Amino acid sequence: MSKARARVLVVDDNLEMARTVADALSDKGYDTVAVDSGGEALSRLGSERVDAIVTDLRMPKVDGLELLNASRQQNPERPVIIMTAFSAVDTAVESIRQGAYHYLTKPFKQDELAIFLGRALDEVKIRREASALKTELRARFSASTIVGHSAGIQAVRERIERVADAPAPVIVFGETGTGKGLVARALHADSRRDGAFVSVNCAALPEALLESELFGYLKGSFTGAVGDRPGLFTEADGGTLFLDEIADMTPVLQAKLLDVLESGAIRPVGATKPRRVNVRIIAATHRDLAQAVREGKFREDLLYRLDVITIVLPALRDRAEDIPELIALFLGEARKRYPGATVRRFTPAAMEVLRRYRWPGNVRELSHTVERLTLLARREEVGPDDLPENILRGERADAVQFHGDVMPIAELERRYARWAVAQTGGHRGKAAEKLGVDPKTLRKYLEPADHDGEN
Repeated sequence: MSKARARVLVVDDNLEMARTVADALSDKGYDTVAVDSGGEALSRLGSERVDAIVTDLRMPKVDGLELLNASRQQNPERPVIIMTAFSAVDTAVESIRQGAYHYLTKPFKQDELAIFLGRALDEVKIRREASALKTELRARFSASTIVGHSAGIQAVRERIERVADAPAPVIVFGETGTGKGLVARALHADSRRDGAFVSVNCAALPEALLESELFGYLKGSFTGAVGDRPGLFTEADGGTLFLDEIADMTPVLQAKLLDVLESGAIRPVGATKPRRVNVRIIAATHRDLAQAVREGKFREDLLYRLDVITIVLPALRDRAEDIPELIALFLGEARKRYPGATVRRFTPAAMEVLRRYRWPGNVRELSHTVERLTLLARREEVGPDDLPENILRGERADAVQFHGDVMPIAELERRYARWAVAQTGGHRGKAAEKLGVDPKTLRKYLEPADHDGEN
């Protein structure tokens, strides 16, 4: 809030004193109004815009504390600065407890009042900007913005909305590219946490570097530490720390993370004393952590400590009904990035091919595919012939082809079994496992026309 725009109400039962203070603040660029009673000040609050109040403490009828309380009820953000005689300092201190920004004992320097008033209004501006940013982040990243109406995605949105405000840790499971980071951001956006959202990929950094990134370090704690670094836990204090690919965290760092979760404190590298932090942990992985525990690669106690709330993201192949909606979203985003693109839509035939494809890269792969097509396609409509060859091959491999006369079930079984063996590189054991049958049954399926020497 600029000084030129800030309107300050100055209140003192000595009108000359009120005018002197108001004139001094006017010289500093404020729009000021001087009144000589708390009652008049209350009337002004009800009928005029007032950005800050400077008021005497002891006044007849309506004193400074009553005016402070009335102002806070009407607008809790509005700063109030108390002016008082030295003999009333105890009451002035009580005004701070009740929400006054500061108090000054008479006589005081006008420049001193201007400094505190400027700080108070700057803090109001910062709080409002932070609130606006939080509102914007919620609009961009809240659970309601996660695209899709499949049962799996609806369950994910519902879980986010239910647990967003809980301080408990969350683990997000899902294949690579399913949107685990998006879920983490939604959990933060839908929470009431005022701190930052900070993320780190645990698989991207070696142990020593990840430790210093997470916990920070003090100057001189190791070679190259030329200054203090706060670390990501400190940056996320009051907010959320997202630990992506947590299964790749080393056992040493797993133990330190467990300690943070249990104690609520961190110890920067080179520090002798811990520092308390208020951080909500969200972890994510595409791996089976229970299996990692059995293999000795992940601490069981850390898994129990993290696994308070679990969110499982479905693979894109399991929510194919969401693909048209996702394509519309990605196409709109791509057209904004490439204004000269000619693509406007996908034909129903192309959409059907995309729905049938298995999407091993999940939503991320779909997003990149739509962006590539938007950039390279020369027609307004994307048809099947425009799609990448790997998608067409995948669609044809997944499709069960029915031609000619109706065939016996045994022949259909034989064809599907042969396809399954081919998909596993000719390995019958793996094919039987994927089909959910024993090798003898698979051999039986293949026997009627198995003359080509498959192994």
